[in-house]
Amino acid sequence: MQFSSPSLGKISMEQVFADINNFIIECPQNQYKIIVGTDSMTKNETVFVSAIIIHRQGRGARYYYRKEPRRYIKSLRQKIFYETALSLEISTHLKEFLATSGLLEKVNLEVHVDIGNNGETRNLIREIVGMVTGSGLVAKIKPNSFGASKVADRHTK
Repeated sequence: MQFSSPSLGKISMEQVFADINNFIIECPQNQYKIIVGTDSMTKNETVFVSAIIIHRQGRGARYYYRKEPRRYIKSLRQKIFYETALSLEISTHLKEFLATSGLLEKVNLEVHVDIGNNGETRNLIREIVGMVTGSGLVAKIKPNSFGASKVADRHTK
């Protein structure tokens, strides 16, 4: 998987993991949260953007994102489920990396989904949150899902 970083440019998933590891090692006494969120934009095709945010709580953050163009998808339900599946795929890789690095206990991992109690997505909350929590992860919805609705959304245009 190829990612981009505002400060590092194009990097591989392994380089993302190495940078996250270095970020944590710089200040091991701090608390950390890793957030994974995906958003999409449909024009002639549907572009999915997944973001990984490493947040040193109270002391800044870094993020990485990946763009994935797909065929035009009209169904909101299908887009939301695919967004969630992409976030879960990345989260699974992150959990494996954190476990092998001995950092799993140090980091809280969250999946931010682009759904909320207002609008058309409110009918999907139970299914999507169940999908994420069933994978053993914490799900956040709007207005607390900035990983998807702010960071990933910024790169869908």
